[in-house]
Amino acid sequence: MVDLGLSGSLLAVVLGFVAVFCFFIQKNGCCSKSKIDDSATSTTTTTVYSGKSRSKDGNDDVDIIIVGAGVAGAALAHTLGKEGRRVKVIERDLTEPDRIVGELLQPGGYLKLQELGLEDCVEKIDAQRVFGYALFKDGKSTRLSYPLEKFHSDVSGRSFHNGRFIQRMREKAAALPNVKLEQGTVTSLLEENGIIRGVQYKTKSGEELKAYAPLTVVCDGCFSNLRCTLCDPKVEVPSCFVGLVLENCQLPHENHGHVILADPSPILFYPISSTEVRCLVDVPGQKVPSISNGEMAKYLKSVVAPQVPPEIKDAFIAAIDKGNIRTMPNRSMPASPHPTPGALLMGDAFNMRHPLTGGGMTVALSDIVVLRDLLKPLRDLNDASTLCRYLESFYTLRKPVASTINTLAGALYKVFCASPDQARKEMREACFDYLSLGGVFSDGPVSLLSGLNPRPLSLVCHFFAVAIFGVGRLLLPFPSPKRIWIGARLISSASAIIFPIIKAEGVRQMFFPATVPAYYRKPS
Repeated sequence: MVDLGLSGSLLAVVLGFVAVFCFFIQKNGCCSKSKIDDSATSTTTTTVYSGKSRSKDGNDDVDIIIVGAGVAGAALAHTLGKEGRRVKVIERDLTEPDRIVGELLQPGGYLKLQELGLEDCVEKIDAQRVFGYALFKDGKSTRLSYPLEKFHSDVSGRSFHNGRFIQRMREKAAALPNVKLEQGTVTSLLEENGIIRGVQYKTKSGEELKAYAPLTVVCDGCFSNLRCTLCDPKVEVPSCFVGLVLENCQLPHENHGHVILADPSPILFYPISSTEVRCLVDVPGQKVPSISNGEMAKYLKSVVAPQVPPEIKDAFIAAIDKGNIRTMPNRSMPASPHPTPGALLMGDAFNMRHPLTGGGMTVALSDIVVLRDLLKPLRDLNDASTLCRYLESFYTLRKPVASTINTLAGALYKVFCASPDQARKEMREACFDYLSLGGVFSDGPVSLLSGLNPRPLSLVCHFFAVAIFGVGRLLLPFPSPKRIWIGARLISSASAIIFPIIKAEGVRQMFFPATVPAYYRKPS
């Protein structure tokens, strides 16, 4: 907590007004949960696809081809298979993935998992429940709990081995008689007169084949080689994660993710099994110290280890000595689709954000719910042009959830990184102290981060409330010309952080989706 002495009462009054304003926005914000036109959903509970759609060569009988069987692809295959669609999934490697990200599912993502009937996929994989975050800075710490009081007791975050989670979803999808999983590498999309008709792929044995369907959904992940056809990929790599696994150690706060506001950038710890803790060290830029010549181990021991909480420092050093150090670039890419008849992008192939906040799976699962509801009334997918025009509404309906999580991830990463600029230092300190206040000051931001309250306007209000709080700390008890100047630069810095992200996400779709014509589009 921040102690401002006697003058703190003035700040308390200001913060009280901010709290009331934020509470009002959260309850009555203009960006409410996306809804589909009543006329498009009136039959969604009973409509099941029953039409026939033959492929061009007559050999396949598939409604939808899904490229990739990661989190997005496997969940989508199961969801559409349950709707009665005939689904063909082509995945490059059907063995269990081994990744250092995609291991933390926020409570909002778990709610979507329940909505899709996939909640049992976090069972029997030694998944750990997560109830919030612990934040550390310069020897101080604060605990931020998810606001779960209004939800069923089963609702919380989940952390796990990414590969185990994906395999469980693949198994559920493959168990459906109308879903076929096949191992192969998709080399290109098949296009005819501007319409995507299917894919060309190479089987595990090396045979070149073609598959046709009225709709192809590309979910081949962050390394997608197909996205260029369907969107304007503006991929940024602000940093890299260095991954370690700590064994048989106890985190300072059980069942919580841990974020250390270190220099130069954050360090994350969270459990991925009952005996393992994942550590992700963020390294700014696209180059990291070499693992092979020992530079990485030296960097972790000399620069990172002194900033790790003492309770887990020995386990951290032991993990370095064990040598299983891995790296992965952190990518950020706003969704800039080209509406293309016969095809759709989803998952990390379509939209990425910095993984600091663990929001990627929540966005993907939310997108699947939106797409499922849009496709439910459609009995026939063969009119590619009409289907494409209708599915343009997907890009608008997904925005409030996706853009809130994307913007928060990008903004928090920039705020949490150390900077020599005094205004940025004050913003970082203000963010930590603001969250430490508790109540609406922590519940609001954490509900945004967790996907429980994906409202863009609430995000902007809290972000600038942090900035105003930082200015208040500078001006009290007595302002000086230097402090006033730093305060002005703090507001300017906050604006420079968040407004470019909002611009990239799309102001109109993010804050006023109901003004976009596609929002009201109906199936033919």
